[in-house]
Amino acid sequence: MSVTEHLLYTEDESELRSGVRDLLTERVPLAGLLARIETNEPYDPKLWRVLTEQIGAAGLAIDDAHGGSGASWRETAVVMEELGRSVAPTPFLGSAVLATAALRAVQAGALLADLAGGRRSATLALSFASVPGVRVPYPVRADGDVLTGTVTSVVDAGTADVLVVPADTADGPVLYAVDAGQHAVDRRPVVSLDLTRPLTDLGLTGAIGTVLARGEQAEAAVATALATGAALLASEQLGVAEYCLESTVAYMKTRHQFGRPVGSFQGPKHRLAALWVSIAQARAVARHAAACVAADDPDTAVAVALAQAHCSEIAVRAAEECVQLHGGIGFTWEHHPHLYLKRAKADALAFGTPDRHRAILARLVDLPA
Repeated sequence: MSVTEHLLYTEDESELRSGVRDLLTERVPLAGLLARIETNEPYDPKLWRVLTEQIGAAGLAIDDAHGGSGASWRETAVVMEELGRSVAPTPFLGSAVLATAALRAVQAGALLADLAGGRRSATLALSFASVPGVRVPYPVRADGDVLTGTVTSVVDAGTADVLVVPADTADGPVLYAVDAGQHAVDRRPVVSLDLTRPLTDLGLTGAIGTVLARGEQAEAAVATALATGAALLASEQLGVAEYCLESTVAYMKTRHQFGRPVGSFQGPKHRLAALWVSIAQARAVARHAAACVAADDPDTAVAVALAQAHCSEIAVRAAEECVQLHGGIGFTWEHHPHLYLKRAKADALAFGTPDRHRAILARLVDLPA
């Protein structure tokens, strides 16, 4: 695949985008989203069933032998873009990306089949702020198949049926599958900045787990999951930025001041033009990261660090411009900009801050401190 083909969307990816966008446009209206995030059930189970059972989005990166479509992380990244555009409240990142990547690495066929078919959902039981390529002691300890520990700020854990838990043992790291419905698993919701993607603190007090992998294989599975999550989060950030730009341009064509559309003034036009250029760059960076994880490219670590260092800040800037250029209504709860700003801000902290990724990138390419 040439460099150009590497970055462009294929025909299949464009068709997938169209189907997912149509679904999200119909099922995630702004008024309904605002009402949902103020309840105790922020995620939309009906939307999740349609995504998994009818579109097969959860099984895109799972081979057909395990009930998936046998596509790749490139196609999954397209779905992430559309979920970012709509700030849709689904557990897609935790289940279809993080848990799926870890389970693929250890060839957990039965669990993958359940995730692909939408029969169960899962997530990786590590803090949402965990940084790819940085090994820290796991917060859970295991004695045999009994797990004890507390993991803070886990994404999509509140609704997960299965927890993929990395734990430290006397013999080294072990990766477990834990039934989240056990009495020994305590799930405490966290008041998170982004109400469309709640976080959960997990308390394991003697929870029983099933061994998925040990030693280097377990560590490699966790590393793969975090790298894949960070790479595809860049696609979500791209979707957030694209929608912020498009909705702001549309608003400024209709909002009049001094007898003219606000968008006709030079100042706003220059700001939006500069933002468009930045988003075009972010698209190339995000597509490159998704292609690298899909192909298991040797440059994946560099691509992931670059994607998070760049796309995080572009998404935040696009959301800030959206709020500011919508004027007075941009600051109201009833309008959409605050949802995108909160998603962008929360995503910028996930898997490490942009500064952290710039430091990692400098080390990877041998830049002096």
